[in-house]
Amino acid sequence: MLKDILDSFKRELGEKIIEARIEEKVKGEKRLWLVVRKDSFKRVVKHLFLAYPNTRFAVASGYDADTHITLIYHFFVSLEGKAGDASVNIKVDVPKNNPVLPTITDIVPGALISERELQEMLGVKIKDIPDPRRIFLSNDFPKGIYPWRRDEYGPERIVRDLHRGDKE
Repeated sequence: MLKDILDSFKRELGEKIIEARIEEKVKGEKRLWLVVRKDSFKRVVKHLFLAYPNTRFAVASGYDADTHITLIYHFFVSLEGKAGDASVNIKVDVPKNNPVLPTITDIVPGALISERELQEMLGVKIKDIPDPRRIFLSNDFPKGIYPWRRDEYGPERIVRDLHRGDKE
């Protein structure tokens, strides 16, 4: 079944898929990993839900990858019969100098909290997000500091060196 899903993506989106692989874990877990272009990300998500309406959004995650920010949107697709669920993970890189990605909340309303988290923790601008307010960080947390970043926008510049005490 995962091969069918992968074939569907290749047929419909071809060159928009940068990389694709299927993983089958020892305990029977099945995972499809897709690396897609930023400009085709939303189209790939839309295809997943149109072609496989039994798809469920799990969570979006991300990390600072030095020269860019990598975002991964995790989904589950119910497979036929007793095959269970398979995870479909869509990975997209956004440049640090323009970390913008369109929202998928018009396709998957439940993605709102994850997308708000990506904005707060990584500084990614989610374009057209219906509710951009902070949800995890307090309102007095400094603007322009993102806890999951490892560059000059990360928390290092506001973290106090506790090991030095008040000696300085």
